[in-house]
Amino acid sequence: MLSGFKKFLMQGNVIDLAVAVVIGTAFNAVVDSIVKGLLTPLIARIFNAKDLAGMTWEGFAYGSVLAAIINFVLVAGAIYFVVVVPMNHLIERRNAKLGIKEPEAEVDPQIALLTEIRDSLAARN
Repeated sequence: MLSGFKKFLMQGNVIDLAVAVVIGTAFNAVVDSIVKGLLTPLIARIFNAKDLAGMTWEGFAYGSVLAAIINFVLVAGAIYFVVVVPMNHLIERRNAKLGIKEPEAEVDPQIALLTEIRDSLAARN
């Protein structure tokens, strides 16, 4: 039974997901500290507020919402440019090295028929 579980774990997807969760959590802490330590005070100073979370308008605390949006955008952007873009580049390089080409998308038969009809009508006129 243990060998079956080990085989399941070694398939790659589970390990990749676990690594992604751990790195994502650690990376979130870094970006969160940058937002709370640098960007939040900077934005608060621009609006002459003591802190971003304390920014309110008629009782609505829009500062904390603004801080959460900034945090989300920075985490998403950082993960995209630090993880996704380099990984896609590495996959392309590996595929080019191995001679693997992406399969061309199959044309839907209905679209092919409509294209033939269009070309036939265009040739008549």
